[in-house]
Amino acid sequence: MKKSQIGIAGLAVMGENLVMNMASRGFEVAVYNRTSSKTKAFIEGRAQGHSIQGYYSLEEFVGGLERPRRVMMMLKAGKVVDGFIEQLISLLEPGDIIIDGGNSNFEDTIRRVQEVESKGFYYIGTGVSGGEEGALKGPSIMPGGSQAAWQHVEPVFTAIAAKAGDDEPCCGWMGPGGAGHFVKMVHNGIEYGDMQLICESYQIMKELLGLDSDEIGRIFSNWNQGDLDSYLIEITADIFTYKDADGTPLVEKILDAAGQKGTGKWTVNAALDQGIVLSLISESVFARCLSSFKDLRVSASQKLGGPTPNFQGAPQSVIKALERALYGAKIISYTQGFALMSEASKQFSWDLDLALIARIWRGGCIIRSVFLDKIAAAYKRDPGLENMLFDDYFSSTSNDVQADLREIVSTAAVAGISVPCLSSALAYYDGLRCGRLSANLLQAQRDYFGAHTYERIDRPRGEFFHTDWTGSGGDTTSTPYTT
Repeated sequence: MKKSQIGIAGLAVMGENLVMNMASRGFEVAVYNRTSSKTKAFIEGRAQGHSIQGYYSLEEFVGGLERPRRVMMMLKAGKVVDGFIEQLISLLEPGDIIIDGGNSNFEDTIRRVQEVESKGFYYIGTGVSGGEEGALKGPSIMPGGSQAAWQHVEPVFTAIAAKAGDDEPCCGWMGPGGAGHFVKMVHNGIEYGDMQLICESYQIMKELLGLDSDEIGRIFSNWNQGDLDSYLIEITADIFTYKDADGTPLVEKILDAAGQKGTGKWTVNAALDQGIVLSLISESVFARCLSSFKDLRVSASQKLGGPTPNFQGAPQSVIKALERALYGAKIISYTQGFALMSEASKQFSWDLDLALIARIWRGGCIIRSVFLDKIAAAYKRDPGLENMLFDDYFSSTSNDVQADLREIVSTAAVAGISVPCLSSALAYYDGLRCGRLSANLLQAQRDYFGAHTYERIDRPRGEFFHTDWTGSGGDTTSTPYTT
């Protein structure tokens, strides 16, 4: 029997569809699933007639692969991955390659790269975005880890990846260690932000303007023809026009309690660890948390007072301002996400190519949009861009739309409509453009109660001072603060 070029372990939705994608591109694929009945059903079902070979033991699966063996795990993140690696390593030979295509935490990937390489093998932590359809037709792929293994995996990944408008594969080497999974994690965090911003726009159109689902669907469809052209706006338009069996909009029958799998929280934790402002994405995570307390919110709605939205006039001006505000907030969200990747690149010595990341997100992935061309161009012009808003396009655009963002946030506040991410975008914009914030008082407070010291505007940065505010505190100080 001819040996397969790559093996996929794990035949859930993503695994199955990646296998079909690889086979459609001419690759011989071996498959294995811990539950043998799953393998049997796949081989006897949709895999029939394709260059796919099923195996019912791990030993046979590994034995059916050509060298260097390329084993791609599509497994649930965490202990399951560690357990599978332990079983797999006993069957591999030096130079073989383990690929993790699941949503693993980048810190786990850093550890696994070191452990696997120490035993003579290679490890690639690979972010894969695009959902079921992307896996089948072409996802965005973000690999990182053992650099020496990339040459053996690149032909497969570039063949199965989505293609952007210029036919560039939406795949590229991210860097060593956990770089690939970190980039995928930030992608997911940005996805959280995008989705929440869209939901807040919907809430304004529904509660303030009183628009029905068909009208809202048409607005999103129109927005998808301009600067907001993206996959998420496109599917949002489709969702609002989809009817339930009784002819009414299905979206209005769905419970308003959002789920999450943890990658948004990981992104926020990484930002906190690295001291990077990620306020918009953080608010999107907390918005999902608040939504999950459905019963609590229903009780609160009967006890807590507030204004009732009462819009008077033509809605068109608000809709136009909302479109521009949404675009402005989107810029802020991506600014924060790319700042996080920039800082992580320095901290972990990954040398992330931010222009490349923007390019490979243009197709296949959930956040794909024409907007990413603008980001790719910005980082191509200046790979060391200190802040995305400093690029000429983004600074001028933000200056143009900030008045619309103010109008929408203030209108929502007066109407009593919660818009945490739109509000956060405006707060970041105003905070960033403020040459002197109120943190001087905060530092005085910290020094007063804890002798944490402060710097002075009339002395060089890096010199720390302490004041005995009460006259009885003495000269002893705490260690200098860190930013």
